[in-house]
Amino acid sequence: MSTRLRLTVRARLTLLYTGLFAVCGAIVVGVSYALVAHLGTPPQGQTTAPADTAPFKVQALCRSAKLSRDPNVVAKCNAALRQLGAQSQRDLTLSHLLAYSLITLAVVLVLAAILGWIVAGRALRPVHLITAAAQAASEHNLSARVALSGPRDELRELAETFDAMLDRLQAAFEGQQRFIANASHELRTPLAVMRATVDVVLDNPKSTPDDLRGMAVDIRAAVDHAEHLIGALFILARNERGLTTRDEVDLATVAEDVLDSVSLQDVQLHETLEPAVFTGDPVLTERLVANLIDNAARYNVPAGEIWVRTRIAAGGAELSVANTGPVLSPIDADRIFQPFQRLDDRTSHDGSGLGLTIVASIAALHGGAATAQPRDGGGLSVTVTIPRG
Repeated sequence: MSTRLRLTVRARLTLLYTGLFAVCGAIVVGVSYALVAHLGTPPQGQTTAPADTAPFKVQALCRSAKLSRDPNVVAKCNAALRQLGAQSQRDLTLSHLLAYSLITLAVVLVLAAILGWIVAGRALRPVHLITAAAQAASEHNLSARVALSGPRDELRELAETFDAMLDRLQAAFEGQQRFIANASHELRTPLAVMRATVDVVLDNPKSTPDDLRGMAVDIRAAVDHAEHLIGALFILARNERGLTTRDEVDLATVAEDVLDSVSLQDVQLHETLEPAVFTGDPVLTERLVANLIDNAARYNVPAGEIWVRTRIAAGGAELSVANTGPVLSPIDADRIFQPFQRLDDRTSHDGSGLGLTIVASIAALHGGAATAQPRDGGGLSVTVTIPRG
Protein backbone atom coordinates (compact mmCIF):
# COMPACT_ATOMS: atom_id res chain seq x y z
CA MET A 1 0.00 0.00 0.00
CA SER A 2 1.55 3.28 -1.12
CA THR A 3 1.63 6.26 1.15
CA ARG A 4 0.50 9.49 -0.43
CA LEU A 5 2.98 12.33 -0.08
CA ARG A 6 1.52 15.04 2.12
CA LEU A 7 3.15 18.44 1.82
CA THR A 8 3.27 20.80 4.75
CA VAL A 9 1.66 24.22 4.58
CA ARG A 10 5.11 25.79 4.38
CA ALA A 11 6.04 23.61 1.39
CA ARG A 12 2.74 24.35 -0.34
CA LEU A 13 3.16 28.09 0.20
CA THR A 14 6.69 27.88 -1.18
CA LEU A 15 5.47 26.01 -4.27
CA LEU A 16 2.70 28.55 -4.69
CA TYR A 17 5.13 31.49 -4.49
CA THR A 18 7.54 29.80 -6.91
CA GLY A 19 4.78 28.82 -9.33
CA LEU A 20 3.35 32.32 -9.42
CA PHE A 21 6.83 33.75 -9.95
CA ALA A 22 7.49 31.24 -12.74
CA VAL A 23 4.27 32.17 -14.54
CA CYS A 24 4.97 35.89 -14.21
CA GLY A 25 8.59 35.39 -15.33
CA ALA A 26 7.52 33.33 -18.35
CA ILE A 27 5.07 36.08 -19.33
CA VAL A 28 7.81 38.72 -19.05
CA VAL A 29 10.22 36.63 -21.15
CA GLY A 30 7.55 35.98 -23.80
CA VAL A 31 6.55 39.64 -24.01
CA SER A 32 10.20 40.77 -24.19
CA TYR A 33 10.98 38.23 -26.92
CA ALA A 34 7.93 39.30 -28.96
CA LEU A 35 8.76 43.00 -28.63
CA VAL A 36 12.41 42.54 -29.66
CA ALA A 37 11.38 40.33 -32.59
CA HIS A 38 8.85 42.94 -33.68
CA LEU A 39 11.33 45.83 -33.40
CA GLY A 40 13.93 43.92 -35.43
CA THR A 41 11.56 43.53 -38.41
CA PRO A 42 11.86 46.37 -41.02
CA PRO A 43 8.64 48.31 -41.52
CA GLN A 44 6.52 47.29 -44.48
CA GLY A 45 7.36 49.31 -47.61
CA GLN A 46 10.90 50.23 -46.47
CA THR A 47 12.63 47.03 -47.54
CA THR A 48 15.47 47.85 -49.96
CA ALA A 49 16.47 44.26 -50.48
CA PRO A 50 14.52 41.50 -52.21
CA ALA A 51 11.80 40.01 -50.08
CA ASP A 52 13.08 36.53 -50.74
CA THR A 53 16.48 36.30 -49.09
CA ALA A 54 16.95 32.55 -48.86
CA PRO A 55 20.71 31.77 -48.76
CA PHE A 56 20.74 29.56 -51.88
CA LYS A 57 18.90 32.20 -53.91
CA VAL A 58 21.30 34.93 -52.71
CA GLN A 59 24.25 32.76 -53.78
CA ALA A 60 22.71 32.22 -57.19
CA LEU A 61 22.07 35.94 -57.56
CA CYS A 62 25.66 36.81 -56.64
CA ARG A 63 27.06 34.26 -59.14
CA SER A 64 24.93 35.81 -61.83
CA ALA A 65 26.23 39.30 -60.89
CA LYS A 66 29.85 38.11 -61.04
CA LEU A 67 29.35 36.60 -64.47
CA SER A 68 27.26 39.33 -66.05
CA ARG A 69 28.92 42.37 -64.47
CA ASP A 70 25.53 44.07 -64.73
CA PRO A 71 25.39 47.01 -62.23
CA ASN A 72 21.72 46.35 -61.43
CA VAL A 73 22.39 42.69 -60.68
CA VAL A 74 25.43 43.61 -58.58
CA ALA A 75 23.30 46.11 -56.59
CA LYS A 76 20.66 43.47 -56.01
CA CYS A 77 23.35 41.03 -54.85
CA ASN A 78 24.79 43.53 -52.36
CA ALA A 79 21.34 44.40 -51.02
CA ALA A 80 20.49 40.72 -50.64
CA LEU A 81 23.75 40.09 -48.80
CA ARG A 82 23.05 42.99 -46.43
CA GLN A 83 19.52 41.75 -45.84
CA LEU A 84 20.73 38.20 -45.18
CA GLY A 85 23.34 39.51 -42.72
CA ALA A 86 20.77 41.57 -40.87
CA GLN A 87 18.43 38.58 -40.73
CA SER A 88 21.16 36.34 -39.37
CA GLN A 89 22.14 38.97 -36.78
CA ARG A 90 18.53 39.34 -35.72
CA ASP A 91 18.07 35.59 -35.37
CA LEU A 92 21.29 35.32 -33.37
CA THR A 93 20.23 38.19 -31.10
CA LEU A 94 16.82 36.64 -30.48
CA SER A 95 18.42 33.25 -29.77
CA HIS A 96 20.84 34.79 -27.25
CA LEU A 97 18.03 36.84 -25.69
CA LEU A 98 15.87 33.73 -25.23
CA ALA A 99 18.73 31.64 -23.83
CA TYR A 100 19.91 34.31 -21.38
CA SER A 101 16.34 35.07 -20.32
CA LEU A 102 15.62 31.39 -19.60
CA ILE A 103 18.87 30.99 -17.65
CA THR A 104 18.11 34.15 -15.67
CA LEU A 105 14.56 32.97 -15.03
CA ALA A 106 15.81 29.60 -13.78
CA VAL A 107 18.30 31.25 -11.38
CA VAL A 108 15.66 33.68 -10.14
CA LEU A 109 13.18 30.82 -9.63
CA VAL A 110 15.70 29.03 -7.41
CA LEU A 111 16.21 32.22 -5.40
CA ALA A 112 12.42 32.74 -5.26
CA ALA A 113 11.95 29.21 -3.90
CA ILE A 114 14.58 29.78 -1.21
CA LEU A 115 13.17 33.17 -0.25
CA GLY A 116 9.63 31.77 -0.39
CA TRP A 117 10.61 28.99 2.01
CA ILE A 118 12.12 31.53 4.43
CA VAL A 119 9.17 33.96 4.17
CA ALA A 120 6.63 31.14 4.59
CA GLY A 121 8.46 29.97 7.71
CA ARG A 122 8.37 33.45 9.22
CA ALA A 123 4.72 33.87 8.29
CA LEU A 124 3.80 30.53 9.89
CA ARG A 125 5.84 31.10 13.05
CA PRO A 126 2.77 32.30 15.04
CA VAL A 127 0.94 29.14 14.00
CA HIS A 128 3.80 27.02 15.35
CA LEU A 129 3.68 29.00 18.61
CA ILE A 130 -0.06 28.40 18.89
CA THR A 131 0.46 24.70 18.19
CA ALA A 132 3.17 24.49 20.86
CA ALA A 133 0.92 26.25 23.38
CA ALA A 134 -1.95 23.90 22.56
CA GLN A 135 0.30 20.85 22.97
CA ALA A 136 1.65 22.17 26.27
CA ALA A 137 -1.85 22.82 27.63
CA SER A 138 -3.45 20.08 29.68
CA GLU A 139 -6.09 19.71 32.35
CA HIS A 140 -3.46 20.17 35.04
CA ASN A 141 -1.43 22.92 33.34
CA LEU A 142 -3.16 25.68 31.38
CA SER A 143 -0.55 28.35 32.04
CA ALA A 144 1.04 28.19 28.56
CA ARG A 145 0.35 31.29 26.45
CA VAL A 146 1.35 32.37 22.94
CA ALA A 147 1.89 36.04 23.88
CA LEU A 148 2.58 36.96 20.25
CA SER A 149 4.10 40.37 19.59
CA GLY A 150 4.49 42.30 16.37
CA PRO A 151 2.02 43.97 14.03
CA ARG A 152 -1.66 43.58 14.80
CA ASP A 153 -2.63 41.33 11.91
CA GLU A 154 -4.85 38.27 11.52
CA LEU A 155 -2.30 35.90 13.06
CA ARG A 156 -1.83 38.08 16.13
CA GLU A 157 -5.60 38.31 16.48
CA LEU A 158 -5.76 34.50 16.29
CA ALA A 159 -3.03 34.19 18.94
CA GLU A 160 -4.80 36.64 21.27
CA THR A 161 -8.09 34.78 20.78
CA PHE A 162 -6.33 31.51 21.64
CA ASP A 163 -4.79 33.07 24.78
CA ALA A 164 -8.21 34.38 25.81
CA MET A 165 -9.66 30.90 25.32
CA LEU A 166 -6.92 29.42 27.53
CA ASP A 167 -7.71 32.07 30.16
CA ARG A 168 -11.37 31.04 30.15
CA LEU A 169 -10.48 27.34 30.27
CA GLN A 170 -8.07 27.91 33.15
CA ALA A 171 -10.69 29.87 35.07
CA ALA A 172 -13.28 27.16 34.38
CA PHE A 173 -10.97 24.33 35.50
CA GLU A 174 -9.92 26.20 38.63
CA GLY A 175 -13.57 26.93 39.43
CA GLN A 176 -14.43 23.28 38.85
CA GLN A 177 -11.64 22.15 41.15
CA ARG A 178 -12.77 24.57 43.85
CA PHE A 179 -16.34 23.41 43.39
CA ILE A 180 -15.37 19.74 43.73
CA ALA A 181 -13.30 20.47 46.82
CA ASN A 182 -16.11 22.47 48.41
CA ALA A 183 -18.71 19.86 47.48
CA SER A 184 -16.58 17.11 49.00
CA HIS A 185 -16.22 19.15 52.19
CA GLU A 186 -19.95 19.91 52.35
CA LEU A 187 -20.88 16.25 51.79
CA ARG A 188 -18.38 15.14 54.39
CA THR A 189 -20.08 17.30 57.05
CA PRO A 190 -23.41 15.41 57.28
CA LEU A 191 -21.55 12.09 57.09
CA ALA A 192 -19.35 13.18 59.99
CA VAL A 193 -22.42 14.24 61.97
CA MET A 194 -24.07 10.86 61.41
CA ARG A 195 -20.91 8.97 62.32
CA ALA A 196 -20.38 11.01 65.50
CA THR A 197 -24.02 10.57 66.54
CA VAL A 198 -23.87 6.83 66.03
CA ASP A 199 -20.51 6.53 67.83
CA VAL A 200 -21.80 8.40 70.85
CA VAL A 201 -24.77 6.08 71.24
CA LEU A 202 -22.77 2.91 70.58
CA ASP A 203 -20.02 3.88 73.01
CA ASN A 204 -22.55 4.32 75.80
CA PRO A 205 -23.61 0.89 77.12
CA LYS A 206 -26.45 2.53 79.05
CA SER A 207 -28.11 4.08 76.01
CA THR A 208 -31.86 4.40 76.44
CA PRO A 209 -34.60 4.32 73.83
CA ASP A 210 -34.73 8.12 74.10
CA ASP A 211 -31.03 8.25 73.17
CA LEU A 212 -31.70 6.05 70.15
CA ARG A 213 -34.64 8.23 69.14
CA GLY A 214 -32.48 11.35 69.46
CA MET A 215 -29.79 9.66 67.33
CA ALA A 216 -32.39 8.85 64.69
CA VAL A 217 -33.58 12.47 64.66
CA ASP A 218 -30.02 13.78 64.22
CA ILE A 219 -29.28 11.25 61.49
CA ARG A 220 -32.53 12.14 59.70
CA ALA A 221 -31.58 15.83 59.76
CA ALA A 222 -28.11 15.03 58.41
CA VAL A 223 -29.61 12.83 55.68
CA ASP A 224 -32.01 15.61 54.69
CA HIS A 225 -29.13 18.05 54.47
CA ALA A 226 -27.08 15.64 52.34
CA GLU A 227 -30.08 14.94 50.10
CA HIS A 228 -30.70 18.66 49.63
CA LEU A 229 -27.05 19.21 48.76
CA ILE A 230 -26.96 16.31 46.29
CA GLY A 231 -30.14 17.61 44.65
CA ALA A 232 -28.56 21.04 44.24
CA LEU A 233 -25.43 19.49 42.72
CA PHE A 234 -27.62 17.48 40.35
CA ILE A 235 -29.39 20.64 39.17
CA LEU A 236 -26.07 22.36 38.48
CA ALA A 237 -24.82 19.31 36.56
CA ARG A 238 -28.06 19.18 34.58
CA ASN A 239 -27.73 22.85 33.63
CA GLU A 240 -24.36 22.11 32.02
CA ARG A 241 -26.19 20.14 29.31
CA GLY A 242 -28.07 23.22 28.14
CA LEU A 243 -31.73 24.17 27.90
CA THR A 244 -33.86 21.23 26.72
CA THR A 245 -37.39 22.57 27.30
CA ARG A 246 -38.71 25.81 25.81
CA ASP A 247 -42.20 26.86 26.83
CA GLU A 248 -43.89 30.18 27.49
CA VAL A 249 -43.35 31.08 31.15
CA ASP A 250 -44.77 34.00 33.13
CA LEU A 251 -42.58 35.03 36.07
CA ALA A 252 -45.57 36.62 37.80
CA THR A 253 -47.55 33.35 37.74
CA VAL A 254 -44.56 31.30 38.89
CA ALA A 255 -43.79 33.73 41.72
CA GLU A 256 -47.43 33.68 42.84
CA ASP A 257 -47.46 29.86 42.91
CA VAL A 258 -44.22 29.72 44.89
CA LEU A 259 -45.42 32.32 47.41
CA ASP A 260 -48.63 30.34 47.93
CA SER A 261 -46.66 27.18 48.71
CA VAL A 262 -44.08 28.54 51.17
CA SER A 263 -44.42 29.62 54.76
CA LEU A 264 -42.77 32.96 55.50
CA GLN A 265 -43.78 32.87 59.21
CA ASP A 266 -43.32 36.33 60.71
CA VAL A 267 -41.75 37.89 57.62
CA GLN A 268 -43.85 40.61 56.00
CA LEU A 269 -44.27 40.19 52.24
CA HIS A 270 -44.58 43.01 49.67
CA GLU A 271 -45.37 41.78 46.18
CA THR A 272 -45.75 43.63 42.89
CA LEU A 273 -46.38 41.01 40.24
CA GLU A 274 -46.71 42.33 36.73
CA PRO A 275 -46.80 39.96 33.71
CA ALA A 276 -43.28 39.05 32.62
CA VAL A 277 -43.45 36.39 29.91
CA PHE A 278 -40.42 34.73 28.33
CA THR A 279 -39.52 31.42 26.66
CA GLY A 280 -37.79 28.89 28.91
CA ASP A 281 -38.01 25.86 31.18
CA PRO A 282 -40.96 26.12 33.63
CA VAL A 283 -39.46 23.66 36.14
CA LEU A 284 -36.11 25.45 36.29
CA THR A 285 -37.87 28.81 36.48
CA GLU A 286 -39.85 27.61 39.48
CA ARG A 287 -36.60 26.45 41.12
CA LEU A 288 -35.05 29.87 40.44
CA VAL A 289 -37.93 31.76 42.05
CA ALA A 290 -38.16 29.33 44.98
CA ASN A 291 -34.43 29.63 45.71
CA LEU A 292 -34.57 33.42 45.68
CA ILE A 293 -37.57 33.57 48.03
CA ASP A 294 -36.15 30.87 50.30
CA ASN A 295 -32.83 32.71 50.46
CA ALA A 296 -34.61 35.99 51.27
CA ALA A 297 -36.59 34.33 54.07
CA ARG A 298 -33.75 32.23 55.44
CA TYR A 299 -31.23 35.06 55.75
CA ASN A 300 -33.54 37.68 57.20
CA VAL A 301 -33.97 39.36 60.54
CA PRO A 302 -36.82 38.55 62.97
CA ALA A 303 -40.04 40.21 61.79
CA GLY A 304 -38.24 41.28 58.64
CA GLU A 305 -39.59 42.13 55.19
CA ILE A 306 -39.37 40.72 51.68
CA TRP A 307 -40.10 42.57 48.43
CA VAL A 308 -40.93 40.52 45.32
CA ARG A 309 -41.46 42.27 41.99
CA THR A 310 -41.86 41.01 38.42
CA ARG A 311 -42.04 43.18 35.30
CA ILE A 312 -40.83 43.65 31.72
CA ALA A 313 -37.75 45.86 31.61
CA ALA A 314 -35.35 46.61 28.74
CA GLY A 315 -36.93 43.96 26.54
CA GLY A 316 -36.56 41.17 29.11
CA ALA A 317 -38.49 39.54 31.91
CA GLU A 318 -37.22 40.78 35.28
CA LEU A 319 -37.60 39.31 38.75
CA SER A 320 -36.39 41.23 41.79
CA VAL A 321 -36.32 39.82 45.33
CA ALA A 322 -35.07 42.00 48.19
CA ASN A 323 -35.02 41.41 51.96
CA THR A 324 -33.99 42.98 55.19
CA GLY A 325 -30.97 41.59 56.94
CA PRO A 326 -27.42 42.29 58.00
CA VAL A 327 -25.45 45.03 56.28
CA LEU A 328 -23.36 43.66 53.43
CA SER A 329 -20.50 45.17 51.44
CA PRO A 330 -20.42 45.34 47.62
CA ILE A 331 -17.57 42.79 47.66
CA ASP A 332 -19.79 40.32 49.53
CA ALA A 333 -22.58 40.94 47.04
CA ASP A 334 -20.22 40.19 44.12
CA ARG A 335 -19.29 36.75 45.45
CA ILE A 336 -22.73 35.73 46.68
CA PHE A 337 -23.33 33.65 43.52
CA GLN A 338 -20.20 31.56 43.98
CA PRO A 339 -20.70 28.01 45.26
CA PHE A 340 -20.79 27.43 49.03
CA GLN A 341 -20.53 31.12 49.89
CA ARG A 342 -22.18 32.07 53.17
CA LEU A 343 -21.69 35.64 54.27
CA ASP A 344 -21.21 36.96 57.80
CA ASP A 345 -23.36 34.96 60.20
CA ARG A 346 -24.84 32.80 57.47
CA THR A 347 -22.81 29.81 58.66
CA SER A 348 -25.35 29.49 61.46
CA HIS A 349 -28.04 28.53 58.95
CA ASP A 350 -28.59 25.10 57.47
CA GLY A 351 -28.47 26.10 53.82
CA SER A 352 -26.31 24.27 51.30
CA GLY A 353 -24.57 27.38 50.01
CA LEU A 354 -25.76 26.59 46.46
CA GLY A 355 -29.10 28.39 46.32
CA LEU A 356 -27.93 31.55 44.59
CA THR A 357 -25.39 29.60 42.56
CA ILE A 358 -28.30 27.65 41.08
CA VAL A 359 -30.13 30.93 40.47
CA ALA A 360 -27.19 32.33 38.49
CA SER A 361 -26.82 29.04 36.60
CA ILE A 362 -30.49 28.92 35.58
CA ALA A 363 -30.44 32.59 34.55
CA ALA A 364 -27.32 32.04 32.40
CA LEU A 365 -28.92 28.91 30.90
CA HIS A 366 -31.78 31.10 29.64
CA GLY A 367 -29.38 33.71 28.26
CA GLY A 368 -29.93 36.07 31.19
CA ALA A 369 -28.00 37.19 34.23
CA ALA A 370 -28.37 37.56 37.99
CA THR A 371 -27.00 40.52 39.90
CA ALA A 372 -26.96 41.38 43.60
CA GLN A 373 -26.81 44.74 45.35
CA PRO A 374 -26.62 45.37 49.11
CA ARG A 375 -29.46 47.46 50.52
CA ASP A 376 -28.65 50.64 52.41
CA GLY A 377 -30.49 49.60 55.54
CA GLY A 378 -29.19 46.05 55.46
CA GLY A 379 -30.12 43.00 53.45
CA LEU A 380 -29.72 42.11 49.81
CA SER A 381 -31.52 42.83 46.55
CA VAL A 382 -31.16 40.18 43.84
CA THR A 383 -32.36 40.90 40.29
CA VAL A 384 -32.67 38.30 37.54
CA THR A 385 -33.18 39.42 33.95
CA ILE A 386 -34.04 36.92 31.19
CA PRO A 387 -34.47 37.81 27.50
CA ARG A 388 -38.01 37.31 26.24
CA GLY A 389 -37.01 35.50 23.02
